[in-house]
Amino acid sequence: MRRFFTSESVTEGHPDKVCDSIADAILDELVRGDPMTRSAIECCAAYNTLFLTGEVTSRAQVDYEETARRVIREIGYDGGDFAYDKCRVITLIHGQSPDIALGVDASAEMKAGGAGYDALGAGDQGMMFGYACRETAELMPLPVMLAHRLAARLTQARKAGELAYLRPDGKTQVTVEYEGRTPVRVDTVVVSTQHDAAVSQERIAADMKKYVIDEVIPAHLLDAETRYLINPTGKFVIGGPEGDSGLTGRKIVVDTYGGRCPHGGGAFSGKDATKVDRSAAYLARYICKNLVAAGIADEVELQVAYAIGVARPVSVFAETFGTGGRADDAMGEIVEKEFDLRPAAIIDALGLRRPIFRATAAYGHFGREEFPWERTDRVEELKKYLV
Repeated sequence: MRRFFTSESVTEGHPDKVCDSIADAILDELVRGDPMTRSAIECCAAYNTLFLTGEVTSRAQVDYEETARRVIREIGYDGGDFAYDKCRVITLIHGQSPDIALGVDASAEMKAGGAGYDALGAGDQGMMFGYACRETAELMPLPVMLAHRLAARLTQARKAGELAYLRPDGKTQVTVEYEGRTPVRVDTVVVSTQHDAAVSQERIAADMKKYVIDEVIPAHLLDAETRYLINPTGKFVIGGPEGDSGLTGRKIVVDTYGGRCPHGGGAFSGKDATKVDRSAAYLARYICKNLVAAGIADEVELQVAYAIGVARPVSVFAETFGTGGRADDAMGEIVEKEFDLRPAAIIDALGLRRPIFRATAAYGHFGREEFPWERTDRVEELKKYLV
């Protein structure tokens, strides 16, 4: 049976990703000065204005406006009304609610006499998902990996001066055709890129094919029937926050698995690791990747759910879509036996009190080997569960 699946990505200059990048850059500065920082930074960018809000409890001293302007400059907004040295920055940031802090500082288990990793309660309720499959070397779905690579290549070509007429904003989308569960070809590629006014659409189309698409998508996945939609609405001169408003956490499916796996709803950027909607999603990916890499299943989806102020998850659910040698209830039992899902244990296992978050803000949080949740260091231990 043939079927099609589509995923998208956006460049770091997309207005939503500008906001994510600023939020995570501020988080990095806070964590650099105080690893015990509590943070949930939110950003909104529109036309010539950036609004910074959220909650921060930290001993670190951070110039929020200077950090934001630095990120805007690094992304490439050095002209127009949202230029780094021209836009208006409004800051309204407060401390963490003392009611929330009560549950995070001392979990329900700690209050009942627990110790060690029981100390830290989950920073919020919610459900988080992890996923891994065998479609790529990164054990990620192929459509989202190709979309991310196209978006990253747009930025690389712009910053390296290869295509000097490109501007920071851009979006990509890839539709992959499957035969059963196996990807067999790329059906459609969509690239929308901001550009200088003087360049023709004909040149953009030719350059996108030569310098972006052909550089990223393996030739064996492209054929005479593959469709290329380059700037399908025509010119794309006005971009970034001048063209559309941006908001932290609005690209959550881009951040994760491109729609191949459910998303619990919680965004990542700007949040410190006591917020399980970030840290538990990272651990869930780590678990799934190690299970697939160990050969226990070819595809694993994992859900964990938490209650605010409680250290241990309220539920763990695993799904292997018929690709594992064990029943899915047994897979859930393996997860609970082999991995500590308490927030303090997650933070310790993945080293999440370090300033590593700005790099996650664009081109996906998963499938990139530089992040600790992408390690496959539990594979040998897990092979004992091979049937």
